[in-house]
Amino acid sequence: MDIATMGGVLFGAACVVISILLGGSLMTFYNLPSIFITVGGGLASIMISYRMDEIAKIMKVTVKAFSSKQQTPEDVIRLLVELSQKARREGLLSLEAEQERVEDEYIKQSLQLIVDGVEPETIKESMDLELENMQARHAKGQGLFRTAAALFPAWGMIGTLIGLINLLKQLTSPEKIGPAMAVALITTFYGSILANFICTPIANKLALKSKEEIRQKEMIIEGILSIQAGENPRIMEHKLMTFLSPEQKAKYASEMSIDSSQAKQRGEEASRATA
Repeated sequence: MDIATMGGVLFGAACVVISILLGGSLMTFYNLPSIFITVGGGLASIMISYRMDEIAKIMKVTVKAFSSKQQTPEDVIRLLVELSQKARREGLLSLEAEQERVEDEYIKQSLQLIVDGVEPETIKESMDLELENMQARHAKGQGLFRTAAALFPAWGMIGTLIGLINLLKQLTSPEKIGPAMAVALITTFYGSILANFICTPIANKLALKSKEEIRQKEMIIEGILSIQAGENPRIMEHKLMTFLSPEQKAKYASEMSIDSSQAKQRGEEASRATA
């Protein structure tokens, strides 16, 4: 679960509720006809804009906005370096046995292409094509929420116009004008909340996660091609580290230092045990 996303949702909801309670009652902001016109109208427009199968697929992509389950770039570099070292020692065919422990399907499929002896140009073309299709899928998810962010306020305004028309019919009863005006404005409130608190932030989070995933896959492409070319693992590692931020480089160097010291300690213990 993405802590930032859930924390933002809970904190934002608390801010809205507290602001309402400080000035009145929550029931003042509840109006069933306004919910129907704003939420129902917005959903109807989305259904007109997209096919149902696309909406279902996009909802699966949306889960990524609330999920933090993803390999870190440092983990990916470490894995690629290990695969490169094994390929240098035992040959490219030895990578076939490594596919079972690789969770990333993108890496796994690429390793299979290497084992099958596919040309580097073909491997790169295949990986680039899959990356482009992934970008297209992500763009659809972001597009749906940006479309919704534009539609909900529009339907809120439609609801406001309906409320104002009903208000004008009651001008002969001054005591009814205030409540009628409040109801007319609630639809605009609903539309603004849905657009600026839900749809736009989710679209932004999906765009951010998409950029991170694209960058990571570009790094994987570079690593896979280096493995197939038989490049020195240290040189490949240096190249892949250029994809990291300074903070990530420091973290990776620290982790590798710890791993090296642990490996050295295990080696010394094994030497003492055989002595």
